[in-house]
Amino acid sequence: MILNCIAIDDEPLALDIITDYASRIPFLKLLRTFDNAIECIDFLKNNQIHLIFLDIEMEGLTGIQLVHALKVKPEVIFITAYDSYAVEGFELEVADYLLKPVSFERFVKSVDRVYNRISSREKSASLATDSLQVHKTGRYIFVKTENRLQKIAIDDILYIEGQGDYLRIIARTMKIMTLQNFRKLEAVLPQGNFVRVHKSYMVALDKIDNVTRNRIKIGEKLIPVSDSYRNTFYDKLAEKGLLT
Repeated sequence: MILNCIAIDDEPLALDIITDYASRIPFLKLLRTFDNAIECIDFLKNNQIHLIFLDIEMEGLTGIQLVHALKVKPEVIFITAYDSYAVEGFELEVADYLLKPVSFERFVKSVDRVYNRISSREKSASLATDSLQVHKTGRYIFVKTENRLQKIAIDDILYIEGQGDYLRIIARTMKIMTLQNFRKLEAVLPQGNFVRVHKSYMVALDKIDNVTRNRIKIGEKLIPVSDSYRNTFYDKLAEKGLLT
């Protein structure tokens, strides 16, 4: 994996050092350097940048102001002569905070940390994508759990519960934990029968025993219907003719 990066610093010598250091590291591709933060904004909008080497005290727009302004934030390594911004830098969740002059050894350690962070995120995203497979003609899905793909009949699914980065799929005969998200699961399950009722729950409409005071009962499980999903849920019941 190659990390596209840019450097922003109003000191030419600092940009020369970053350019030299980056050229020695095989997984870094330094696309551009800028002597002020304002000029980089359009470049960031039109290019995929993984990492910014960023000075803090610059005229026009400081490094901290730039980070606040960006809607899509790459990884950021602050490289500055001032240690007074360290706390604010870490509150912005930057990858690292380097004080000038920066040794090559310290530079390598910092970018290696960024590489590992990005690699870990991409691996997790890949696992989430690969963890769900749908049989196009059948009424079942394969869900990745631990080291196997588990076949689950769609008609057996009662409800799905979100638990952090995982989903817990509750079926008649099994309970499956998978590294997955609701958006991907919603895309493959029959929309006519599965509906979100809460940020942490999706239910099969035909498995509902009753609804009382915005609480759904499926077997022994009581599932809340949140305000955000209430109208959609009751509209789905009406569409299927389940409201009288």
